[in-house]
Amino acid sequence: MSISARPSKLSLPQINPGVATVLEYLLQKFPAIDEATWCERMATGKVHREDGALITPQTPYQPHLRVFYYREVVREPSIPFAERILHQDEHILVAYKPHFLPVTPGGLYVNECLQQRLRDSTGIEALQAVHRLDRATAGLVLCSLNPESRHRYHELFKSRNIHKTYQAITETHSEETLVGQQWEVKNRLEQAEQRFRFQVSEGEPNSHSFIRCVAQRGSRALFELHPITGRRHQLRVHMQSLGWPILNDRYYPELQPLSPDDYARPLQLLSKGFEFIDPVSGEERCFEYDGDLTLA
Repeated sequence: MSISARPSKLSLPQINPGVATVLEYLLQKFPAIDEATWCERMATGKVHREDGALITPQTPYQPHLRVFYYREVVREPSIPFAERILHQDEHILVAYKPHFLPVTPGGLYVNECLQQRLRDSTGIEALQAVHRLDRATAGLVLCSLNPESRHRYHELFKSRNIHKTYQAITETHSEETLVGQQWEVKNRLEQAEQRFRFQVSEGEPNSHSFIRCVAQRGSRALFELHPITGRRHQLRVHMQSLGWPILNDRYYPELQPLSPDDYARPLQLLSKGFEFIDPVSGEERCFEYDGDLTLA
């Protein structure tokens, strides 16, 4: 059994969804976790209020109540690839995240994630990632070390004042020379039938990327991608919409059957780097991973 080293937290909605107790709300919000499991967690002190007071199966529902709980899984996978710190100062840390490692806890992962690994290696419990990469994607992640300045780095992403560069490799199955060509993709992304996938839909665009081909070898091509917006799976869907889904993508264009990770076939998508004006110091910041995706 793996138990999260730090609690997850949620605030109960202002509008009661029709429940009498906190337990009923948790059962409704997390249908995959049964009542016996929540009761056992409550009995062992793993569900509590912000002040540490324990929440019991009888605790009444209260709007805006902050609930702290510890995620746990029976068998947590161990990801056999290492992260690397590229930069650290008083306010931020920039790290390389390998393929298959999640940024934060989720699903089968509670402690085996970039955020917790970095907290353990640096001893900085306040460390927090300020943006996300898909678990399947490798590359640079910006983390905040100082809670007092954290909101200013979050705002970089909300206001789109950070310029991000990605790389991706696709199978083109074409003899056409793509090197030097570029595409601007703007479309509307909405959840597909499977809620963890996204699809292009009719309506006002909510996603925007610039994409350029920088190299070709045989049937494969290397692309440089610059997302303007930050929708989930945006680059994966945008590459698919151009007719070139990213190599080894298990979600697009077709959802692959559930199976263990194949470490020999990582998604060929890399968060190569980002640039921004530091909101604290005012200086120009440019971070770039020193490795590239390579055309075989």
